[in-house]
Amino acid sequence: MPRYKLTLEYDGSGLVGWQRQANGPSVQETLEQAVERFCGKQVTVHGAGRTDAGVHALGQTAHLDLPREAAPDVIRNALNHHVKPAAIAVLAVERVDEHFDARRSAKGRVYLYRILNRRPPPALERGRVWHVGPRLDAEAMQEAAQLLIGKHDFTTFRDSLCQARSPVKTLDRLEVTRAGEEIRIEARARSFLHHQVRNMVGTLKLVGAGKWRIDRVAEALEARDRRAGGPTAPAEGLYLVEVVYAARVTA
Repeated sequence: MPRYKLTLEYDGSGLVGWQRQANGPSVQETLEQAVERFCGKQVTVHGAGRTDAGVHALGQTAHLDLPREAAPDVIRNALNHHVKPAAIAVLAVERVDEHFDARRSAKGRVYLYRILNRRPPPALERGRVWHVGPRLDAEAMQEAAQLLIGKHDFTTFRDSLCQARSPVKTLDRLEVTRAGEEIRIEARARSFLHHQVRNMVGTLKLVGAGKWRIDRVAEALEARDRRAGGPTAPAEGLYLVEVVYAARVTA
């Protein structure tokens, strides 16, 4: 059976996340229904990351095996037709070899968290940013973020329901920048613990608000206790931007 890689974007508002669930529509279920309408067969779509309810994607990837060959553009256009009216778009389809796995073949993942830092609430960006009224010190947040770079036990930033075998992860990048009224936090690692990015953002927000000293972030990390960290930032500000693979994945 020919295997294809999908690159996707979606608005997570109103969705229960990537993974198929009984309590509402998911990205996976919506795509699988679209594939069945296209080829007449039930096909499992395997995603690179299980984004939570309300989390968005600019570059999620997935793979699927179709019962017959089809041109990538034909698959892309058909799936985009059949996912309507869901806010999901298939950006690209590539033929890949049978060894490619959207999750296991990934070499890295890049997430972006957006904070709208102004007094007036968002209108056009509602549901797509975390609105924080009081001004945050982005430079202090950036300095604190660098304390988390590297290989650590991230238990402090791990959700209690996380199913990862180990809390040890290597955080390659955590950059905080301000562009006008928006603070953008970019995180990159091979993989992340459940809610790790949102918990790190919630902690950095306390630094930016002047409620935490910068060095308290290092103390929280060392504590290896979720209670030592800051709150979990809302899902709506988080975006899966890119899943990184080796240079050649096409068949």
